[in-house]
Amino acid sequence: MQNISVTREALNNKEFWEERRIALPKFDLKRTEAETAANPTWLHFGAGNIFRGFIARLQQDLLNQGLVKTGIVAADTYDYEIIDRVYRPYDNLTLMADLRADGKVGYEIIGSVTEARKADPSDPDEMNRLKKIVSSPSLQLISFTITEKGYALRDLRGELLGVVKEDMSQGPSFARHAMSIVCALLWERFQANGAPLALASMDNCSHNGEKLQSSILEVARAWKENGFVTEDFLAYLQDPSKISFPWSMIDKITPRPDASVEAMIASMGISEMSPFTTEKGTFIAPFVNAEIPQYLVMEDTFPNGRPPLEKAGVYMTDRETVDRSERMKVSTCLNPLHTALAVYGCLLGYTRISEEMKDPQLVKLITKIGYQEGLPVVTDPGILNPREFIAEVIEQRLPNPFIPDAPQRIATDTSQKIPIRFGETIKAYVADDTLDVSELTYIPLAIAGWLRYLLGIDDQGLPMNLSSDPLLPRLQEQLEPVKIGDPESVKGNLEELLSNTSLFGSDLTACGLSSKIEGMLAELITGPGAVRATLTKYLG
Repeated sequence: MQNISVTREALNNKEFWEERRIALPKFDLKRTEAETAANPTWLHFGAGNIFRGFIARLQQDLLNQGLVKTGIVAADTYDYEIIDRVYRPYDNLTLMADLRADGKVGYEIIGSVTEARKADPSDPDEMNRLKKIVSSPSLQLISFTITEKGYALRDLRGELLGVVKEDMSQGPSFARHAMSIVCALLWERFQANGAPLALASMDNCSHNGEKLQSSILEVARAWKENGFVTEDFLAYLQDPSKISFPWSMIDKITPRPDASVEAMIASMGISEMSPFTTEKGTFIAPFVNAEIPQYLVMEDTFPNGRPPLEKAGVYMTDRETVDRSERMKVSTCLNPLHTALAVYGCLLGYTRISEEMKDPQLVKLITKIGYQEGLPVVTDPGILNPREFIAEVIEQRLPNPFIPDAPQRIATDTSQKIPIRFGETIKAYVADDTLDVSELTYIPLAIAGWLRYLLGIDDQGLPMNLSSDPLLPRLQEQLEPVKIGDPESVKGNLEELLSNTSLFGSDLTACGLSSKIEGMLAELITGPGAVRATLTKYLG
């Protein structure tokens, strides 16, 4: 069998791709690359799977329709190995595998990324190119999928991170944190021409545009105080007619590259597609596998113009609708269910979300969290029906056996997700006189399950590898007194943790949920099999 790699040269062999029913870009790649280099319109930070499998595909759709002339410049502020090993050897092309619930797979080569850059402060060539791109008056937006922790300037105690302190004291020329790097690039644009620009977070977190704006402004204000930038620059950043920070809600499951998908690709004679782990721990491949359903709702505030994203299926609307859509999904209808499945799935030894969806107790747990405890505080966004959204998640998306998603992946960075995925609902109950927060049962059970997960011992009593989390060392230190097999060890040892509003979004002690969570955790640690026994107690 002929073997071929995913490169621009290989795309000339159209017969090869047509025989395998792999869709190719319908636009001229060279012309698009040249036009983008001369007049860039879109720069994206965060070059991982959600970008390649969703956002880059939106622009591909517009290019295929002839509605835009430029592609996207992709950049990464964290894992430069992705640029060196996933983008450049493949001429910035991505092989996309659409995994349908009926077992069929659709393939497409994504060619809308015309350039890939490392936002590496130690590499002048890379940074100078980024400065030139951001200073181009033609640039309309910078988008982000850097995960929620990418916007964080502070630790669990609310103190500035060390790298952020140094960035603030040393100025734009020495920026290293993602937010400092972006702020430094905006300073370049301001000095060059002060042209308008939209900075659009597309990350899966509450009020993502607000988080991005807050971090950028905090860095800029520190630089102003230290004499590195001017008051006019601060005014520029705070003028919505110049710089906007549109909010968004994004939803598409893009799991880790799966061995079964790799095998299917290899069987077609496509070579050099194997996944690998970078030195920074990113597990990635030159291909992306993902589910079919996808949603992107965006606030339509783009002071320098924008691509016609609505022609690619994006809901362009106002901030209130975005906020309602985001709260519906992130705080109620999907993400809390995902997190509950993740922590309990790890404890019970599952390695696939779809397998968890065959577990009646876990299905009942997320059904209760979504329909019973979440829906009462959801405001219908109007463009998406919350009840129908939950039904699609529980009945179609999560059970899809061809989505190779793992609870271990979903459990990554849970500390960054808890205040939104559960805290927002808790706050809504506290604020609503018609609801009683003390009646919540299944959200507390999910939180107790997470604390049990952090002990690093599965339900069989065996050591369990924990997914990466920036607060993991601190959390495990706080939970050190809690011992498996000793339910009494919970008493008196969780007050500081459960009252942390940064971690949970609310003071769980003040609102009356801490004792319930403590009691559930005590039940979960009685010994091997206690996790299953506790689920049985509360879910039948």
